[in-house]
Amino acid sequence: MNISTFSKIFRHNKSLIGMIHVQALPGTPQNHLSVSEIAAQAVKEAKVLAEYGMQSIMLENMHDIPYLNREVGPEIIAALTRICSEVRAVTDLPLGLQILAGANQAALSVAQSAELQFIRAEGFVFGHMADEGFLQSDAGELLRFRKQIGAEQILIFTDIKKKHSSHSMTADVSLEDTVEAAEFFLSDGVVITGSHTGKPVNQEELGRVYASAQLPVLVGSGVTPKGLPEIFDTADAFIVGSYFKQDGNWKNNPDPQRIEALVKARHSLIS
Repeated sequence: MNISTFSKIFRHNKSLIGMIHVQALPGTPQNHLSVSEIAAQAVKEAKVLAEYGMQSIMLENMHDIPYLNREVGPEIIAALTRICSEVRAVTDLPLGLQILAGANQAALSVAQSAELQFIRAEGFVFGHMADEGFLQSDAGELLRFRKQIGAEQILIFTDIKKKHSSHSMTADVSLEDTVEAAEFFLSDGVVITGSHTGKPVNQEELGRVYASAQLPVLVGSGVTPKGLPEIFDTADAFIVGSYFKQDGNWKNNPDPQRIEALVKARHSLIS
């Protein structure tokens, strides 16, 4: 995929992608809400994000800790399909999904059913050790599955040397070389992050990736109004999950004032 294809989905240049951290789903240790209640909360957050200026939205099952490795149950897929469909019904913004941990085929299935435009996939190239165990790369299986279910219109954005993970096995493979491998394996875009949720990216590394990559580059952590100017020219979109929540904590509800501050910062850089 090239930037022009990316731009057909993300109609706004340098889009801000706001995260909805879906409440703990049925069967997970912290679940205490019905699927109807979870969907209503997700819809409420989506309306706030859209009203206050986010250009795209992504959903994620981050409250489902501890995460399963690659495989989630049918109850998770069914619940997320309903939740994503209800969010889809209230906004025409580009929508995406990530299912932790590395449940990329499940995410594609939900995205296809709920008419989402993209997924975020971890473990696409180069295996790594994460909190939930070893994630073997799945590019071959994932793209074959996308072909089989006729979901080639759904973009797959792939994490590169993902946060919360050890990459000692590939320490001799540079970030740029890892991006090149993702590109060769037909990724639709790469996601560059800091070491942990909410941590900023390394600006120098991001700049080198952006200069060499032949596919869209997304920043996946640590985006704030103060830091946005420093990375704005070296990425094509920005995934925001912590800053715009109350007190900057991803577990909290969206804070309209923080959303407005971030949107204003982007607008000042676009103008």
